[in-house]
Amino acid sequence: MSDPVQSKPSGNVTLRMENLTKNFRGFTAVKNLTLEVSRGTIHALIGPNGAGKTTVFNLATKFLQPSGGRIFFNGQDITTTPPDAVARMGMVRSFQISAVFAQLTALENVRMALQRNRNDNFFFWRSENALRSMDARARELLADVGLADFADRKAIELSYGRRRVLEIATTLALDPELLLLDEPMSGLGQEDVGRIAELIRKVAASRTVLMVEHNLSVVADLSHRITVLARGEILADGSYAELVKNPAVIEAYLGSDHG
Repeated sequence: MSDPVQSKPSGNVTLRMENLTKNFRGFTAVKNLTLEVSRGTIHALIGPNGAGKTTVFNLATKFLQPSGGRIFFNGQDITTTPPDAVARMGMVRSFQISAVFAQLTALENVRMALQRNRNDNFFFWRSENALRSMDARARELLADVGLADFADRKAIELSYGRRRVLEIATTLALDPELLLLDEPMSGLGQEDVGRIAELIRKVAASRTVLMVEHNLSVVADLSHRITVLARGEILADGSYAELVKNPAVIEAYLGSDHG
């Protein structure tokens, strides 16, 4: 197994997973994994099916508790921190399956996300005028992702690609410092893949991105660093140019799908 390439100094690390292990009834999905995501980068997590990518994402965002090891966000130990608290700290996950409200308009979806960011459980029940006070910011976010002309369209009326864009807009409404994207290109046509890729590049200009993605052309084009998982462990870590020359990576991942 190749040793991971050294990451940037720890003071420049947004997310660190240290000796992380996750067991499920005797099966080890993640084994003694140490991974650092450097601030201001797009970091991709790739690997064959069953490699442990989704488990790592669930551990990072606290949807799962590790069996061993620790997780740090901006140097703070969040190993036992609840998911909602981690999100309020600035680490937000966008799900593989579109998580918008189908019967609400694009504007209403983003506005609801802005409500969540207020950490006010009763704001939902306030007057329509109070809710509309967030419309300007909601429209600004929609414009940022290219959905300004679709603000008043129900999410169910949007194409699948635009619903995925709307999902990213609702995620950005939470003002994340670290954005975790779970297969953002899943189910998209080529035109939408290009649109989402440019959007990821744009939003990453002012934040850190960790993404799981199977589309290797997207990974090659967007990622500053790539970590390859196999059987719950890090097989290799580095730039795309480095990894495509790694025999272990070719055998475990590239060769199996793209040989």
